[in-house]
Amino acid sequence: MSDRTTPSRRSVLAATAAGAAVAALASSPAHASPADRGATRAGLKRLISRMSLEEKVGQLFVMRVYGHSATAPDQADIDANLREIGVRTAAELIERYHVGGIIYFVWAHNTRDPHQIAELSNGIQRAGLAQPTPVPLLISTDQEHGIVARVGRPATLMPGAMALGAGGSRSDARKAARIAGTELAAMGIRQNYAPVADVNVNPANPVIGVRSFGSDPQAVAGLVASQVRGYQGAGIAATSKHFPGHGDTVSDSHHSLPTIHHSREEWEELDAPPFRAAIAAGIRSIMTAHIVVPALDPSGDPATLSRPILTGMLREELGYDGVVVTDALDMAGVRQKYGDDRVPVLALKAGCDQLLNPPNLGVAWNAVLQAVRSGELTEQRIEESILRILLLKYELGLFRNPFVTPGGVDRTVGKPSHLAAADRIAAETTTLLADPAGLLPLSLRGHRDVLVVGADPASPSGTTGPPTGTLAKAFTEAGFTATALSTGITPTAARIEQAVAAAAGKDVVVVGTYNVSSTSPQRTLVSRLVATGVPVVTVAIRNPYDVAQLTGAGVAASLATYSWTDVELRAAVRVMTGGADPRGRLPVPVQRADDPARVLYPVGHGLSYRGTRR
Repeated sequence: MSDRTTPSRRSVLAATAAGAAVAALASSPAHASPADRGATRAGLKRLISRMSLEEKVGQLFVMRVYGHSATAPDQADIDANLREIGVRTAAELIERYHVGGIIYFVWAHNTRDPHQIAELSNGIQRAGLAQPTPVPLLISTDQEHGIVARVGRPATLMPGAMALGAGGSRSDARKAARIAGTELAAMGIRQNYAPVADVNVNPANPVIGVRSFGSDPQAVAGLVASQVRGYQGAGIAATSKHFPGHGDTVSDSHHSLPTIHHSREEWEELDAPPFRAAIAAGIRSIMTAHIVVPALDPSGDPATLSRPILTGMLREELGYDGVVVTDALDMAGVRQKYGDDRVPVLALKAGCDQLLNPPNLGVAWNAVLQAVRSGELTEQRIEESILRILLLKYELGLFRNPFVTPGGVDRTVGKPSHLAAADRIAAETTTLLADPAGLLPLSLRGHRDVLVVGADPASPSGTTGPPTGTLAKAFTEAGFTATALSTGITPTAARIEQAVAAAAGKDVVVVGTYNVSSTSPQRTLVSRLVATGVPVVTVAIRNPYDVAQLTGAGVAASLATYSWTDVELRAAVRVMTGGADPRGRLPVPVQRADDPARVLYPVGHGLSYRGTRR
């Protein structure tokens, strides 16, 4: 990349008179003197004063855009951009709306491979610096790991939150975040919407579940703080979500507006500790939740639009003065009570800074403009948010050099030491829930021929294949003879019969289960396989609650991996084949299926081989 298209490490603010003072500051604001920090704020305020109102409003928005390139996306992505945003490319989006950030998605074709991501990031930054007021963009994504990963192989995929909760190691959680953050930064992604700070106290929660570290508020708080330090030590902004806490819902805010019925005292005990810990750890951004919490705000407004929650509690009571970013504004939870033209205005009035992914950017952008022009929002109010956003960009070094290099990608992304660390950390997470007959670990002498069946949910980008195939491959690499047969999340009667027939003559059947319910045909699949007389081992590849639905079915052993990603499935096979001891411990309780008031397996449950091998 030439200096013409990718400037050197000089400050991009040097192009403006207002930026001259900022450009002269030391590159590490965290260690700057109070006088220097004051000068930084003064320089950024002068920069804001030179912006037009349209530019100021644009800085508040973080928007999706289709395409692998900022200037030359595929025609299908151009068509999608024209249909949804009214522009052809990311560069045109920035030129028209002056947006302050871009969010990457797999489905938007932003994340094909690390080098493409890096060049897309550089193209976005070039477009930002070409504006009348040159300001770098803050590029973000949801790289939680586990079941939510926007950047896949060859990047390093780490165990997800609940797996790390099962491992219980704060140092491993910090190491995983440090590695993940380093790789994101190498690709130009400098804000990660992780870690999840929700405490999953409701097994029926359809949207959080294994995205949470667990059900114990103090344990979750410790892991959240560790990940904040890991990500931010790698030079990116971590984002704790979803304030004030999304862990006790029975509906999904993507599709409806959930209500949490915790009292203020319950909120303090259950939901607040991870957010307090994140703030104490120096979290740079916090994401809101599209949930109603009547004890915190009786108005019925979602937290994203609630001034009592965001300004009264988060800013004034908890003392947080970093960036507040909304959860995506195209989600149903924030759109049920107000129209798309009112939501962004109300979010700013509540105390938000960044407005994430509105369904119609033109409507949202013009609504904020009109609110300022009419006096409903003051220019001073939006400048408060812009200053927080620009300070974050400055602290991340984006005003000095927002660009990344191919060499940096090669040296950093998916390097062997990172992959080895992922495997080591994953080895601590697999939980052996039940092994009543002492079947595990499997031996080559007695269990060489393995059939792997079960669910194959849509896998995150970059996995080597569906879970059944990944498990079978790992068994084969361990010296076993393994056959994979996908039966799906809702196996048909014909598919169940096919699995039963395939089990004939096998030494063991491994079934990958996925969120088994009382009516799930996965229960029938497991029962029919048990009836063949072949030992059956179940592996819960998402929520660990599946074992409760299968208790009494005659299963020989049950494990939980908390995700279907390669790194966790490989670790599970090492456990099943004796290559590693099961060390994971449940970070959530598993209630009995026939009596949810009674606990089948408590927090902390997990079996060990105690060093035995076969």
